[in-house]
Amino acid sequence: MLKALADYGRLMRAGTALVRHDVILPGEYQTRLPLPARMAGRVLRLFGGRATGRPGERLATALEKLGPAYIKLGQFLATRPDVFGAETAQDLSRLKDKLEPFSMAEARRILAEEFGQEEAESLFAGLGEPVAAASLAQVHRLETSNGPKAVKILRPGVEKLIYQELRAIRRAARTVERASVESRRLEPVKFTETVATSMEKELDFRLEAGGADQMRSISEKDDWFRVPAVDWDRTAQRVLTIDWVEGIPLTRPEALEQPGLERVALANKITRGFLSHAIGHGVFHADMHEGNILILPDNEVGLVDFGLIGRIGFNERRFLAEILWGFIRRDYQRVAEVHFEAGYVPANQSVGEFAQALRSIGEPIHGKPAEDVYMGRILLQLMDYTRTFGMRLRPELVLLQKTMVQVEGVARSIDPKHDIWKAAEPIVKGWIAQNFGPAGATKLAARQVREVTDRLKRLPHVMDAFEDFLETERARGKAPVRGQGPSFWPLAGLIGLAVIAGFALAQFA
Repeated sequence: MLKALADYGRLMRAGTALVRHDVILPGEYQTRLPLPARMAGRVLRLFGGRATGRPGERLATALEKLGPAYIKLGQFLATRPDVFGAETAQDLSRLKDKLEPFSMAEARRILAEEFGQEEAESLFAGLGEPVAAASLAQVHRLETSNGPKAVKILRPGVEKLIYQELRAIRRAARTVERASVESRRLEPVKFTETVATSMEKELDFRLEAGGADQMRSISEKDDWFRVPAVDWDRTAQRVLTIDWVEGIPLTRPEALEQPGLERVALANKITRGFLSHAIGHGVFHADMHEGNILILPDNEVGLVDFGLIGRIGFNERRFLAEILWGFIRRDYQRVAEVHFEAGYVPANQSVGEFAQALRSIGEPIHGKPAEDVYMGRILLQLMDYTRTFGMRLRPELVLLQKTMVQVEGVARSIDPKHDIWKAAEPIVKGWIAQNFGPAGATKLAARQVREVTDRLKRLPHVMDAFEDFLETERARGKAPVRGQGPSFWPLAGLIGLAVIAGFALAQFA
């Protein structure tokens, strides 16, 4: 009961902040609302002060003031234009997260708690003042005999605050889903759980270190980005240490004023690097805003802050590649078919009608200058059709959609005429050829053989469970006794089919 009261108290605080910024029933939407809602909106604006800017900008400001949990929620809401509209989603994608740093005394106390007093003094003897601070953590420069390091330290007390806020947000999602049948299509509980799980992982810097190390391994193969090495001896749950990267973040104007910088090549590198990681490896940096991208000498791009790593399976990678390739070739029928094959659009909808809707998105962009064509806007328009065609939220694609919008914005800030479709084409075309050409067919067959083999390995356990079930049912008088019916033969047939399928597939491996 006390927790529930505390949760509702936090939600009331959040509601008050939203009212002050005229986010609930905003004035811009008055003509679209029924009379009771218009009246309620007028009453709320009496307490709203003089909020300025578009509704999305006001919502972003309110969420920034509410703290890290709400900032993260806003970043995810930016992927739902079907709920808020494309303009609001784009405004939310610009959420910022900056705070005053905490003291050096607090920083050294946390280091001592994580490593022990003596070891902390030895490992972090050259720790300097904080150089950047956000709501979750702050970064210090550390001088060592092996070169400078960047030390990221979790903000004191932030874990408790995050868990409390997330508990309140989860309670709100459950309440909304129970109260509104329409909301269930948007799956607020699952959506909120995606946000909460992502944020809880960001509180353990050992997980971030693992993500950074994996990204470094991938980047060494693909050579798109420079990722700093993790200093495992100086890394713990609340402390992450990596090599210092001598670059200039894109948040600073001088980053793009370095001598010899080639803006077109740089923008292409960021777009192709992201797509290569996402489509080629199924792993990508999922928070690629300007503050996490450093411009290094010789037109190199450095990435930092790996608290949010996105992962998508082979089917989702195929979905992304075929959608981009379909729009590039203007093959809207195939793009529609991919949506149905992936199960993203219910089978009772019309493939032809969905292809027609996709055509209304894709055709207006052809023939236009590159600077007037936004991939992010197309994805947002695509999400706008979710209500019309009964599409459901796919949590595994939330981070991908958000990051693609971010990446395009960054690339356009470097090169305003950046042609994201031309940049994407070699990556997408190469991946499709590799995975669905002759060599890809062999790999696909081999993958299917492994899946069949894995299932056959589990067959004894399945048979044991099946026999236990029969014995239980027989004891209850609900199952035929042995030999009295053909109940075994359907199972035997399935086993035979599995073996035959496995053998057939093996011929193509």
